Amino acid sequence: MTRHKLTATLLLILTASCGGGKPTAAPAAAKAPVIGAVLMQQDQFFRLNEAGMRAAATRLGADLRVQNAAGALDKEVAIVETFTTQKVAAILVSPLSSEGSLPALRRAHEAGLAVVTYNNALAGDIASFAIASDQASLGATSGRAARAWIEAKLGGKAKVAIIGFASQLPEQGGARQQGFKSALEGMAGVTIVAEQDAWEAAQATTAVGELLAKQPDLIWAANEGGTVGAVTAVRNAGAAGRIVVFGTDLSTQLLDFLAAPDGILQAVTAQAPVEMGTAAVEAAVKLIRHEAVAKSAVLPGKLYSRDKPDELAAARASLAAATP
Repeated sequence: MTRHKLTATLLLILTASCGGGKPTAAPAAAKAPVIGAVLMQQDQFFRLNEAGMRAAATRLGADLRVQNAAGALDKEVAIVETFTTQKVAAILVSPLSSEGSLPALRRAHEAGLAVVTYNNALAGDIASFAIASDQASLGATSGRAARAWIEAKLGGKAKVAIIGFASQLPEQGGARQQGFKSALEGMAGVTIVAEQDAWEAAQATTAVGELLAKQPDLIWAANEGGTVGAVTAVRNAGAAGRIVVFGTDLSTQLLDFLAAPDGILQAVTAQAPVEMGTAAVEAAVKLIRHEAVAKSAVLPGKLYSRDKPDELAAARASLAAATP
């Protein structure tokens, strides 16, 4: 091949490979999907939600921005509006109110943001994905454990007090309470002597301390704060050995109560907050990437009781590993 022909051939190859002589830009790096997460309040349950979210975001290469509403609807609305202005791709939220949280989230949805709810439900159909615990089952699982205790230890007869949070979150709290009561149906010897809302530990300590005058044999609390308060009130009254507590949710403090020799706290039914946070982020990333996502998912609860110390130890290790 002559020198002129070789030069022409090389020019032809270069022209073909460079698109007619114009330089080809290197492909841009994929932009990390931006997700805004709103925590409902600052307790261990939501810290574990956050731990699951952060682990999933790191694994999936998402930019996760977390804010806490501290139990205030106006603050939740402000956070959602900020995320909407920032044009994050998706918002994860545990709505403080199924109706009251809706307007701000609807505006976010209309602005093109994917809305993912976890833990609590939202009215309407703007949520592209919703994940929650089976609230009725959480109450019923603790209720069945309480029923077994009453039958085995008290001959099927007991006065029962209930500490709930239905006035704070009617759907969630009401479902747990109804689930618990349904597990006791048909027990002629069981009387519910008190039903009172007290979802924070200090509040529940006071409330339970006052209702001990009704001489309950067993107290069930529908959430972590109520369970902590119930155990504390029974301890303060020196009623260990006479009154037992069954609860809902799980924390390091409740694990300590389950391991305590006073025998007050017998069992709790726990949610799966880490898994919930993980699933919320996974769904958000899929939605951002226009991948198929199921409309909803429900997580079952798990009973932890003082007569299964190996399971309590495993739960303690999991909490320690998941808590930042």
